[in-house]
Amino acid sequence: MSEEMLKVTVDKFTFLVPTGRFYSDAGVWVKLEGSRARLGLSDFVQQSSGDVAFANVKPVGTKVERGDDFADIETVKVDVSVPAPVKGTIVEINPQLAEASELINQDPYHAAWLAVIELADWEADRARLLDPNAYLALVKDQAEAEVKK
Repeated sequence: MSEEMLKVTVDKFTFLVPTGRFYSDAGVWVKLEGSRARLGLSDFVQQSSGDVAFANVKPVGTKVERGDDFADIETVKVDVSVPAPVKGTIVEINPQLAEASELINQDPYHAAWLAVIELADWEADRARLLDPNAYLALVKDQAEAEVKK
């Protein structure tokens, strides 16, 4: 089943935002799956960071507070620490990323998810996340600011 995608184009870049998820202001998407959340990087973050060379996610069993780094992404341009948008325990990490970290650039919303977290307090976390339209507006503002630099 394909998700509806919101789209914004700034200069020569087009950014996609699926509607079936929530987003942190740091560009981490959250897809609710019962009592768990699947997390990954948004299209905007992967495009503005550059080609991913290496992705390292904290191991299964790691407890994270909202805002703790749960992953590190190394790209040709920058190293990115990825803050957890939710509180909980990592119960699964994407095994494909060890061999194919470029999936983050190729398919950020599906094949390149980073981790699944067993949620500790979804209601509190949900209140701090952006819906797709609010995140799209943030992406547009951030992309326009980058173009003006």
